[in-house]
Amino acid sequence: MDEKLYHNENYWVSSYNYFDEVRANYNLPKTVKFHDVTLRDGEQSPGVAFRADEKVHIAKLLDELGVDRIEVALPAVSEEDKLATKGVVALKPKAQVFVLCRGIASDVELALECGVDGIILELPVGIPRLKYQFSHWTEDDVVEKASHWAKYAKSKGLEVVLFPMDCTRARPEFFTRVLREVGALPEVDGVSLVDTSGSLTPQAAVYLVKQMKEITHKRIEVHTHTDFGMGVATSLAALTAGADVIHASIGGLGERTGNTPLDEAAVSAKALYGVDSNIKFEKLYNISHEILAISKFQVAQSKPVIGERAFTRESGMGVDLVKKQPLALFGVTPSWVGQQPRYVLGKKSGISSVEMKQEDLGLSELSDEQKTSVLNKVKDLGLQKKGLVTDAEFTSIHKEVIGKQ
Repeated sequence: MDEKLYHNENYWVSSYNYFDEVRANYNLPKTVKFHDVTLRDGEQSPGVAFRADEKVHIAKLLDELGVDRIEVALPAVSEEDKLATKGVVALKPKAQVFVLCRGIASDVELALECGVDGIILELPVGIPRLKYQFSHWTEDDVVEKASHWAKYAKSKGLEVVLFPMDCTRARPEFFTRVLREVGALPEVDGVSLVDTSGSLTPQAAVYLVKQMKEITHKRIEVHTHTDFGMGVATSLAALTAGADVIHASIGGLGERTGNTPLDEAAVSAKALYGVDSNIKFEKLYNISHEILAISKFQVAQSKPVIGERAFTRESGMGVDLVKKQPLALFGVTPSWVGQQPRYVLGKKSGISSVEMKQEDLGLSELSDEQKTSVLNKVKDLGLQKKGLVTDAEFTSIHKEVIGKQ
């Protein structure tokens, strides 16, 4: 096995990931494409609302980041979304521009008017949706409408991705029928595994993707949410079974608990599975935070990849490795994803932390006894504050200890 598969300048992950025995039944694509849903599904986050000019600006950033598709909106929602879609199309990005369409004439016509590259053709398939939200639809209606509008959209030059909403909670026999009678149509370019409730296990995703490919012989895409914290795991499991496209959002924006985070999915696909993408990893942090600032949506400081403290160390044990060898502490090199390794002072600091901070702030040398005194005061203050000790506070402690000698 080539060691560079799991240990190189960008990441150092478990070698077991690359054992032939582990990967024996994988059907991984050489490159995974990312369909970004930040502007549409991501905007479903309660309290998040993008103006048309903001969507255009975010689309520029997404294109710079390297996503393969940008799903702008369901244009029928508002005039603002219609303007945003036309504005993104006018950018002529490298990424394809898609919109969501329901199985109704006006949605498809509006997509054509906006000049997009393709549509996500959404129709209800899951039992809960058909029973409580679309109770006036029969299963025959779903198949008829999906077939009709897929054919119509394709005849007008649009790329068509079938999006069977809530299909992971569908009556299995009906989902199979949808795949055979709609998904296998020559007018359908791709079929999404739509885990609307985020309740599919990775193992079930593998089973379904294999079934979908066998029945439709089409590009398979995966769209899931993080209601059970399984978004990234389920998406990557689908990848191992032959899925080619992952639907994801910046920072995991999305309704309820959010969509699959693009940053985590892209980094994991490359580092843990060896699958390339067009994502420019070094731009992940800055672009993600610029977009999240526009959304006014806060992500956890400890969030993987782009969290403010994802590469921050407080514990004194091995803290010097933050500078000397980050990969001894972290699975990925912080700079690879646009971050920097950091260390902070607090209750859990050690002598090495004091020595590093003293040097970094250009403060005078301390004796071993003084270092111990400074460390004790840092620990006491961290406990008293139930937080971190700032550089100013450390400087004050340093001066206090020096002054007592």
